[in-house]
Amino acid sequence: MTDDVWAIVHAERAALVEDLARLEDDQWLEPSLCDGWTVHDVLAHLVDTARTTRLGFVKDLALARFDFDRQNTRGVERERRSTPQETLERFRQVASRTSTPPAPLDSRLVEEIVHGEDIRRPLGLTRTYPAQAVVRSLRLQTRTPVSFGGAKELLTRIQLKTTDADLTIGTGPEVNGPALSLLLAVMGRRVALDELHGPGVATLAEGA
Repeated sequence: MTDDVWAIVHAERAALVEDLARLEDDQWLEPSLCDGWTVHDVLAHLVDTARTTRLGFVKDLALARFDFDRQNTRGVERERRSTPQETLERFRQVASRTSTPPAPLDSRLVEEIVHGEDIRRPLGLTRTYPAQAVVRSLRLQTRTPVSFGGAKELLTRIQLKTTDADLTIGTGPEVNGPALSLLLAVMGRRVALDELHGPGVATLAEGA
């Protein structure tokens, strides 16, 4: 299981490097799906998370006074180089790492898939992610509390049904759509709401 996760993570990092190597200078300044972050910023965040160790995460969180947003901002500032090309080279260098913060290992799948979309969608790029990796990411986020970046509480009010996999999660009015769109929506990416259907979409939109 561990080897499986890291094989997918490394493949996704390599695919992102390939996509970003073709960007024009102005595309790096494009706002990502992460509020307040450009494409360049999200890449710097991915460098930071690729380098994060369990001990380093705890230390950085304490220095950020246990504020996850502040910790992430500090990580971007630390890893964002003066040019996007330098940051991309930094990402190449760390792409094969297997270090991780103290979180479920499937969180590494979430990191690469969701942030991959945070970068690709504003740039008009598309990628087909491994179906099982997307499903595993969705399962993880729907059992993770909101306080830790998940959507567990939301799933007491709606039911998610994937149209491209055999997965039903939650209780309440249905929200139907592709697993990737559901994953993005439960993580607050409102752009994915237009790809979903069902009486529970309005409730999901309130929490997105």
